[in-house]
Amino acid sequence: MPGNSQRKGAMRKPGTKKGAQVGSGGRRRKGLEGRGPTPKAEDRYKHPAQRKAQSAAKRAGSSGRTERGPRTRSKPANAPELLVGRNPVVEAMRAEIPATALYLAERTDLDDRVREAIRLAREQALPIQEVSRNELDRLTGGALHQGIGIAVPPFEYADINDLLEDAEERGQAPLLIALDGVQDPRNLGAVVRSAAAFGAHGVIVPERRASGMTATAWRTSAGAAARLPVAQVTNLSRALVALQKAGVFVVGLDADGDVALDELEGADEPLCIVVGSEGKGLSRLVAEKCDQLVSIPMAGDTESLNASVAASVALWQVASTRGREGLTQ
Repeated sequence: MPGNSQRKGAMRKPGTKKGAQVGSGGRRRKGLEGRGPTPKAEDRYKHPAQRKAQSAAKRAGSSGRTERGPRTRSKPANAPELLVGRNPVVEAMRAEIPATALYLAERTDLDDRVREAIRLAREQALPIQEVSRNELDRLTGGALHQGIGIAVPPFEYADINDLLEDAEERGQAPLLIALDGVQDPRNLGAVVRSAAAFGAHGVIVPERRASGMTATAWRTSAGAAARLPVAQVTNLSRALVALQKAGVFVVGLDADGDVALDELEGADEPLCIVVGSEGKGLSRLVAEKCDQLVSIPMAGDTESLNASVAASVALWQVASTRGREGLTQ
C-alpha cells in the first residue's frame, strides 16, 4: 500500500544492513561434529538402567562380592536330575532307564527324534509334561536342552558290604572295579556297562572330586546301572583298606606297573581293580594302598588308554582267566 514504506520498522536505518557473510569462522564446527556415540543405558543420567546398576553395585559392596558380569542360571536344589538334548533323551529311553517324566518345551519342533521320545514315553507309561521354555531353562540350569529333557530319580548307591555279600551268595570270588577321581560321567557309565558285561559284582566311586551316577552316566551304561550295584564311599583309600581286611586283593592299573596285566596271579581270587582318572591316573595315596600295580601291554607310541577302555581291558583279562563261569552268572 502507498505509504507503507514510511511505517516504523519497515525500512532499515542507513548503515545497519548486514553484508554478505562468507563463513562462520569455525564457530559452528562443534555443532557439525556431533556429540559422539550414544552412551549405554546404564551410563545415562537418571536412566532406569543406571539406577538398577547402582543398586546392584551397592548390594555387591554390602555383601563383600564384586560384580563379574552376567551370571548363568543356577539349578534349583529341589529340581529333578535332567538328561537333555534330543539324541541323548531318545537313547536313554531306548535303554529304558528308570525315568519319572518327559519334559517338552512349548512350541518345540516335532522332528523324528521328538516323536520317538513321545512314543516311547507312552509305551513306558511315562508322564509327558509340557512346560514353557523359561521353565525348562530353570530346571536345567540354563543348559542347551533343545526343548526336551527326561527326569531320572536320584541314584540309590549300595554299600561295599552289599557287593561282597552278593558275590558270596552266588558262590563266586568277588570282582570289583574302583574308580579314582574319574570325573566324566560318560566314562563312569561305560565302566558300569563293561563291569556288568564281564561278570563284575559292582563298581566303587568316591563321593568327592569324581562323577556320580548322573543321568548322563545312566544313559551311557545302556541300562546296566539298573542291574549292577554301584557303591559310593567317602574316602577311597580307607575303602580299599577295608576291602583288604576282608580278604580282597587290590591291584591298580598304572603305566609303570610292576607286572603286566596278563601275568597277574590270583585273578581267580577276590579282586578289586582300581582305575585312575582320565589325566593324572592313580593318585599317590590310592597307589600306595594297592597291593600291586599292573600295566596293560601296549604297542607303538601309545602312552595310555581312556579310563573306561582300560577298565574294560582289565575286566576282560580277568574274566578270561576265570573262565566262562564268571560270564554266565
